Amino acid sequence: MAESEAETPSTPGEFESKYFEFHGVRLPPFCRGKMEEIANFPVRPSDVWIVTYPKSGTSLLQEVVYLVSQGADPDEIGLMNIDEQLPVLEYPQPGLDVIKELTSPRLIKSHLPYRFLPSDLHNGDSKVIYMARNPKDLVVSYYQFHRSLRTMSYRGTFQEFCRRFMNDKLGYGSWFEHVQEFWEHRMDSNVLFLKYEDMHRDLVTMVEQLARFLGVSCDKAQLESLIEHCHQLVDQCCNAEALPVGRVLFSLSFVVLGCELLPDAPAVRLCGKGRPERPAVAPWAPSDVSALSLFLLVSLHFSFGFVFF
Repeated sequence: MAESEAETPSTPGEFESKYFEFHGVRLPPFCRGKMEEIANFPVRPSDVWIVTYPKSGTSLLQEVVYLVSQGADPDEIGLMNIDEQLPVLEYPQPGLDVIKELTSPRLIKSHLPYRFLPSDLHNGDSKVIYMARNPKDLVVSYYQFHRSLRTMSYRGTFQEFCRRFMNDKLGYGSWFEHVQEFWEHRMDSNVLFLKYEDMHRDLVTMVEQLARFLGVSCDKAQLESLIEHCHQLVDQCCNAEALPVGRVLFSLSFVVLGCELLPDAPAVRLCGKGRPERPAVAPWAPSDVSALSLFLLVSLHFSFGFVFF
């Protein structure tokens, strides 16, 4: 029996060929030929955009934003295909023509850098929610995502992937530049800059921020109910056993089970996330931890003025 595409190892040259370069940034192949159309995409004042670097907690954020903006119930969200409600701008499906015709208010996602988003967004014509995530967690999730994705079939080591990450050789380009562009616009009236870790540290404050930013008016009782629903949603997403059938959050299983997926790799505790009985671990070699930690501490301190750890 012939090997499936997902089982066929991808050589470095084949992996490189999966991307194309646009103004110095590596982008997925499905972005080819549509960047000008994206730049000219018509934006509406009622639009809400969720933008992240890949594997930054996008799935969880979109559900919280949907719940806050629509007043939905967590159980209702679990029964719907929320990706249909919040399409990704640059993905092949449903496509730009379909997204253009969606009924307002539109909720739209993207992983594109700030400078590649529709030009009308830069003029403050609609709301943009950006969330950044600790890159030491992100890179583990991104690695496993590449290994599982049939179109990428990445079979390099985690250490090689980590070096690609630090050298801006992955899809959507440099994580640092991606975050920095939005950090520089964090004071814009139409931009809300969030950190994934704060969703777990202080969900109440984040929900209040989102409600104010989205113009959701509610009294104290309504706000408390909204916060409780968001807590339920986050708990569901952080408890694999509680997830409805078909709802898979790659980042949870990849960070928590990273060591099991790569049993031959040395593992060290990573940021202490996960439930007590299943602590967060990742296939980090100690030398890679030291190199990336120093790289991140210097880069984040001088670029943003904050760190994740």
